[in-house]
Amino acid sequence: MLLVLIRLIKGPTLYDRVLAGNAFGTHTVLLIGVVGFLTGRPDFLDIALLYALINFVGTIAILKFFRYRAIGDALWTPKQEEPKE
Repeated sequence: MLLVLIRLIKGPTLYDRVLAGNAFGTHTVLLIGVVGFLTGRPDFLDIALLYALINFVGTIAILKFFRYRAIGDALWTPKQEEPKE
């Protein structure tokens, strides 16, 4: 998980950082599930599933924001400047 955190901080590109954040979330979900199994607490599985859902939705929202520069409107397209002569 330390290598994933280093990739999250250093990059080199934005998409590498998003992928590292998603990988960190996935590792966290697995860790919560294993801890719940080892301690005999099945309610940890619910927490892990909720965290996985939040991780997925957050990743999609971040990628959508960086692509369209907006989150709310799905049909919004960025304005393109007309070439100046």
